[in-house]
Amino acid sequence: MAHPVDVHVGKRVRHRRWLVGMTQQQLAEKVGIKFQQIQKYETGANRVSASRLWDIADALDVPVAFFFEGIEESHENQTPMAEAVPADLLGDKEALDLIRSYYSIPENQRRRLFELARVLSDVA
Repeated sequence: MAHPVDVHVGKRVRHRRWLVGMTQQQLAEKVGIKFQQIQKYETGANRVSASRLWDIADALDVPVAFFFEGIEESHENQTPMAEAVPADLLGDKEALDLIRSYYSIPENQRRRLFELARVLSDVA
């Protein structure tokens, strides 16, 4: 059974990889391993060694600490707002594609889109 920390780190690897638009194959090539190993890391099936995590962080252009962000919150009690959001939001490809698209919009239009989304969510 996968350790919750390994699962969290794997989700963060997948999250960052999707945000930068990189495939598992591309990440694997940058790190010097096979893409199947990236798959195993992302699901938490295999633990990522410290040196490998360092290489992955370098390839994804983030500090190693990025992979541990939010781990405390995942173990705390969920608030009613958190319950309204899917538990595995970072694992949802559609949500990550939406985030990537959102940040590719110019800032002034992005602000307007955000306000529209806020209004629509209040109505629902």
